[in-house]
Amino acid sequence: MNLYRGCTHGCIYCDSRSKCYHMEHAFEDVEVKENAILLLEQALKSKRRKCMLGTGAMSDPYQPIEQDLGYTRKALELAGRYGFGFTLLTKSDRVLQDLDLLKAINEKTKCVVQMTLTTYDDNLCRKLEPHVCPTSERIAVLKQLRDEGIPTVVWLCPILPFINDTVENIKGILHACIDAKVYGIICFGMGLTLREGNREYFYEQLDCLFPHMKERYINTYSMLYEVDSPKEAELMQLFHQLCEENGIVHDNREIFTYLSTFETKEYAVQLKLFE
Repeated sequence: MNLYRGCTHGCIYCDSRSKCYHMEHAFEDVEVKENAILLLEQALKSKRRKCMLGTGAMSDPYQPIEQDLGYTRKALELAGRYGFGFTLLTKSDRVLQDLDLLKAINEKTKCVVQMTLTTYDDNLCRKLEPHVCPTSERIAVLKQLRDEGIPTVVWLCPILPFINDTVENIKGILHACIDAKVYGIICFGMGLTLREGNREYFYEQLDCLFPHMKERYINTYSMLYEVDSPKEAELMQLFHQLCEENGIVHDNREIFTYLSTFETKEYAVQLKLFE
């Protein structure tokens, strides 16, 4: 589910700007689904089987507007009340404001926080993702969630050719993930996708932030949808090797199965009562 449509994080590469999603308003003018919580509760009341709920795939659930409306928190409260699992995808350290609910859900079933990491260097991160907390603060969130026993998954994407497609960047992110003991890392390859809507915005930002980089992209990729790094093979080998050596799941299908599989911990709690 998407409780909001649009985003104010300002990430220069965001695919959600693409015209194929038919967002009929300015992307930074965040649309609020006013009846979302009511509809969610109605759905949960009528559902016969428990499942995992998810949010954040299109628009970050912890944008500044969440401070005023609290839709994500209300959704978490409903999940906890009706016994459903939950997973969310964010770039924001605001997720910690709902730590109490995340822990309560995770005690009964499964609650997974997914965090996007693209750029280990905070200075570069502030260029690519200007209006959200930098990578170092997201890593701190992952470590705190680790200490609280909440499983985490990292999205290592997108990786922008000629900008953050370096061995140093990938190693920095992976070692942070290893330290934070993340369950898995989702990676679709070293590159990004560009299509009508997000391509134009991306190129405008390249002009402002990285002089002559737009021309390099055009000369290298023309109008390709999938824009792969020239270092794809080397960086993917590094990615899989470090994950394998450190027990991090790095098969996308396995991770998505994990995220969508409802689990209950009631049996384990009952056993403790009779120990």
